[in-house]
Amino acid sequence: MALKNPSNRDLPPRMLRRTRKRKNGRIWVSYYYDGRDENGKRKEIPLGSDLYEAKVKWAKMEYKKPPKVVRNMGEVFDRYEARIIPGKKPRTQQDNLKELKQLRKAFDNAPIDAITPQVVAQYRDARTAKVRANREIALLSHVFTIAREWGMTEKANPCAGVRRNKETPRDFYADSAIWDAVFAQAAQELKDAMQLAYLTGQRPADVLKISVNDLSEDFLMVGQGKTQKRLRILLYCEEMKTKLSFFIDDLLKRRTLCGIRNSRLITNASGLRMSSQMLRNRWDEARIKAATQAVTDGLPELAASIRQFQFRDIRPKAASEIELEHAKKLLGHSKEKITEKVYRRIGDIVRPTK
Repeated sequence: MALKNPSNRDLPPRMLRRTRKRKNGRIWVSYYYDGRDENGKRKEIPLGSDLYEAKVKWAKMEYKKPPKVVRNMGEVFDRYEARIIPGKKPRTQQDNLKELKQLRKAFDNAPIDAITPQVVAQYRDARTAKVRANREIALLSHVFTIAREWGMTEKANPCAGVRRNKETPRDFYADSAIWDAVFAQAAQELKDAMQLAYLTGQRPADVLKISVNDLSEDFLMVGQGKTQKRLRILLYCEEMKTKLSFFIDDLLKRRTLCGIRNSRLITNASGLRMSSQMLRNRWDEARIKAATQAVTDGLPELAASIRQFQFRDIRPKAASEIELEHAKKLLGHSKEKITEKVYRRIGDIVRPTK
């Protein structure tokens, strides 16, 4: 009797594993049933690339009850990473992969049906990064939802109802002194990015994507990458040009004089599109110079505030300096609550009692 191929010894009788190394270096794996056609000639019948599903198909061909397989979370994570994460936005993919790396440390070898709400709560309490723990549990919850759809578990989602860590929204507000200090030290392309971010109230990534093709006679068209929300920001109000319109006109004139042909509004000094890293480098440089100057001028408190100033604080600065309803629409929020709770960082102006 011939010995079974060592690569197939962990498989049931007449079940085969085929592997092949692809050009990108990854190993392709698929399973087959060593069967016969209607003429009795040997024929390998495809069972698919998923081991569990392949065993179910094998059992049907063998007229046996499908094997009960104990699914570990590592297997669930592998499938989620391969099938679900690639369909998300690039930034979300990056975040999910980092979150998944942390989840694997705790759950990779655990049977899926062994994860209970108590286990999830213990994970929450053990994590020192409390905000990150909330994001990781949210991802774990979605993993379980998808696993149930795939038939990998019949248990209720153990993350449902588990209390999350309390989060305190960032409350830094860049007043005119902080803004002016950094703006004075900024390279021209950073000044343009700061102004465009403030006048439109958009996220840094969306600011860098704005191009001349987004301009019409009356509007600046904005497509928000995170929410897919589409906005038309007015260039004229009551037949008067807005500050945004004046800024764009000036920017376009300077682009023409410099011979810039790139469609992006924000470019570097060479006329190339500004990447997130380029923006970060210029921001860090301007902030360091501004803080150093403040120390030289004998303003240590201003220097400390400048060091806390991040480019992403420009969006809440814009939201804080206009009316709430206007801010909600400009930022692309569906409800005022998120605008007021997270992005409004200065109090309302009120009159005294007398």
